[in-house]
Amino acid sequence: MSKREMSVAGSFYPRECSEIKRYIESFNADEEEAYSLKARAMITPHAGYVFSGYTANYAYRQIDTQAIKRVVVIGPSHRVYLKDASIGIFESYDSPCGQMKVDIEYAQSLLAEYDSLSFVPSAHQEHSTETQIPFIQHYFKQVSVLEIVYGDIEHFQLVPLIHALLEDEENFVVISTDLSHFHSLEEANSLDGICYKAIENMDVKAMDKGCEACGKIGVKALIEAGVEMGMYTKVMDYRTSYDANLDKASVVGYLSALMLKG
Repeated sequence: MSKREMSVAGSFYPRECSEIKRYIESFNADEEEAYSLKARAMITPHAGYVFSGYTANYAYRQIDTQAIKRVVVIGPSHRVYLKDASIGIFESYDSPCGQMKVDIEYAQSLLAEYDSLSFVPSAHQEHSTETQIPFIQHYFKQVSVLEIVYGDIEHFQLVPLIHALLEDEENFVVISTDLSHFHSLEEANSLDGICYKAIENMDVKAMDKGCEACGKIGVKALIEAGVEMGMYTKVMDYRTSYDANLDKASVVGYLSALMLKG
C-alpha cells in the first residue's frame, strides 16, 4: 500500500498525537465563538505551530464540515524544483494521529484531465501541505485528502483545476501560504497589509503590487476562480512571528481567510 510518509513531524508540528491535541486545545482556550461557516475554501499559513498554528486553527474551527467528503491541500514546493504541479498518487497519508485515506481514483482522474499535473514523488516531502493534515484530521470527520504541490507554474494554469474542485460540493480546497519573510515588524505589517487587502477584496492584480507570499501563485489562482464563481473572502486572523517570539528584527507574517459562496 503506497503511503505519503511524514517528513516534518517533530519539527513544524509535534510527532505525538497527544501533543497536537494539546496545541489545538490551547489555541481554542480563548473560548471565542465558532461560526460554523459554509466555506468552500481557505487560505492558511504553514509555519511551525508555535508561530502560525493559532492563525490556521482559528480558520479551521469556523468551518461547517458536515457536507465535506474530500479535502484538497495545495501548496508551494520549498524543497525541490518542480515544473508545473504534482498530485500525490498515494493510497494513504501518514500522520501522528493516524493515517488518512487518499481518494486515489479521484487523484488519478485529475492527473489524466489536467496537463499541469504530474506525479513527482520527491515533491511530496513538502511542509506547506503536510502541516495542514493534523488540523484536517481534527476538524473534518470521515474525509479523504489529496495533496497538490506546485512549483514553476503561472497562477492561471491552476485556475481551471481549482474552479473544477470548487464546483464539486463535496470538495474543500486548502491553499497554503505564509506572507512576508524576515523584515522588520513595521515592514512586515506594511507588506502584509497589501496581501490582506488584496485577499479581502479578491483583487488578483493587487497581489503583485508588493504582496510577499511564498504561496502567492496558489492564492491568486483561488481568488481568480472564486471571482469567476461569485464567491467572497472573509479574513479570519492575521499576526506575525513577533507575537510568538517578540523579535521585531526578523519577522514572518501569517494570515488565514475563508472563501464562501456569494
